[in-house]
Amino acid sequence: MTSTLERPVKVAAFQGVSLRRKLTNHLATVLVTLSLLIALVPLAWVLFSVITKGMAALTSPTWFTNSQAGMTTFTAGGGVYHALIGTLLQGLVCSLISIPIGVMVGVYLVEYGGGTRLGKITTFMVDILTGVPSIVAALFIYALWVATFGFGRSGFAVSLSLVLLMIPVIVRATEEMLRIVPMDLREASYALGVPKWKTIVRIVIPTALSGIVTGIMLALARVMGETAPLLILVGYAQAMNFDMFSGFMGSLPGMMYDQISAGAGANPVPTDRLWGAALTLILLIAVLNIGARAVAKLFSPKKV
Repeated sequence: MTSTLERPVKVAAFQGVSLRRKLTNHLATVLVTLSLLIALVPLAWVLFSVITKGMAALTSPTWFTNSQAGMTTFTAGGGVYHALIGTLLQGLVCSLISIPIGVMVGVYLVEYGGGTRLGKITTFMVDILTGVPSIVAALFIYALWVATFGFGRSGFAVSLSLVLLMIPVIVRATEEMLRIVPMDLREASYALGVPKWKTIVRIVIPTALSGIVTGIMLALARVMGETAPLLILVGYAQAMNFDMFSGFMGSLPGMMYDQISAGAGANPVPTDRLWGAALTLILLIAVLNIGARAVAKLFSPKKV
């Protein structure tokens, strides 16, 4: 039989708190909730507008199987196949370059060089790259890749410019997630004689994997919607082009810009294509996010 002293005592919320502090707490709760609702209104409005106006294009049987080759401004039909594949190819090449570099730089800053001179310089450079506009990154790659090295405008050049935009976001996300990992996990691993590099690979990174993947997907979502690198470094093609190193290439942002130039808003045909491309881009990013989260959850440490 438990004594009265051993029984848990339930303390009422705000017991002994003055009325003024209670009112202040309720006011803060109302303001925070109101701010959340205000922030959700434009997001819901944008999604509703894109879905309602772009669904007509997506329901077309040729939307995901045909390109815009041979289609004119006033000719309905065609699809988004060329732009979808072009966006995926550019995003894939950009990710293959950016993800390893960004994650390793983040690991270095947290685990090795946080207080060193090189670490401080790296952090400073990452902060600068975070605020670089996409058109500046595109102009830099044009001056280096096209004007200096003599390579042609291509989808690969676009991917290189997107790398400059993607790496700092991945570095920042990796840093923050690695700092959240408790130091006790590292110390326990060191106490068992596990080398530092193996502790990072087998314990630290898997523990922070879900957050790192989220940061990577946010970075990828940002770069996949950029238009300036496409206009400067590759141009837009209505036909399919699988060659990343030569020729114009279609992309979803490029297709949207092309439809605006074709009279979207005044002409219903390019207007439907514009909204359809926008909805396709949103769905593509959503599918990539869901897939990446599923993979991260699959390989994350299981709770005992």
